[in-house]
Amino acid sequence: MPTVVRAHRWFWLSTVVVVAVAAGLRWTSAQAPADNADVKGKIVLITGSTDGLGREVARRTAARGAHVIVHGRNQERGKAVVDEITKDGAGTARFYAADFALLDDVRTFAAAIRRDYDRIDVLVNNAGVLLRDRQVSRDGHELQFAVNYLAGFLLTRTLLPIIGVNSPARIINVSSLAQSPIDFDDVMLERPGRAAQGYGQSKLAQILFTMDLATELKDRPIIVTALHPATMMDTTMVRQSGMPSRSTVDEGATALMQQIAGATVESGRFYNGLNPARPNAQAEDVTARAKLRELSVKLTGVK
Repeated sequence: MPTVVRAHRWFWLSTVVVVAVAAGLRWTSAQAPADNADVKGKIVLITGSTDGLGREVARRTAARGAHVIVHGRNQERGKAVVDEITKDGAGTARFYAADFALLDDVRTFAAAIRRDYDRIDVLVNNAGVLLRDRQVSRDGHELQFAVNYLAGFLLTRTLLPIIGVNSPARIINVSSLAQSPIDFDDVMLERPGRAAQGYGQSKLAQILFTMDLATELKDRPIIVTALHPATMMDTTMVRQSGMPSRSTVDEGATALMQQIAGATVESGRFYNGLNPARPNAQAEDVTARAKLRELSVKLTGVK
């Protein structure tokens, strides 16, 4: 699960654990692929990379010679990541602050990236939130749908002209095994009793977007995937929840590094850890994907 960009306490974590364990998430070290594939000289943008999974993957990609665009809300934590990467000396990094709960912040962030860079080789949409109660963003959207899905949709569509410009590229949406079908009559969860579906709905929306975008880009050298990296990694938010960790950030980072640099990754697929997996059946529904695309364009104003 992705780095959390707002300090909200998790709930129904036990449900997520049951789903993930039943799906056979854990792998042994013997199964883990080497994550030292060549990323030297690549420009890698990782959202939500000032803590947890995002931070670890930022460190790993930079240690292999990449330039990492670090994103988060906290300037101090962002500077700390950049300083750590710079001190190591193998790669380089630059930090940009943006609050993904605000679509205008996402637009400003994307504009700054396009101003400062002529290409992006890898985009990792990792930032996200998990909330106890229904909350609404300043734009009027259910907050988990806004941060976990709409922000990544807007960022990806805005940066698409500079992704894969001169060489093959990758877009990775850090999703989850916790997936709830999207009710297009109540996407913003306004009906009573639906708040608990918000996280799973936003995570499934990422997977629908992944499959839809992969189809759109099939003639371009861009691989688009969605990933459940690991269940309940030993991150700050899991520790604060009071629930025991079920996996490590190292495991999640190994899975994400495979998506960034692995040779056998297939575009348009959902991965559970290191392995391809079947997402919720709605992800295969081309009508649902078209509905989500139409709604997303309407809400963000980007095509």
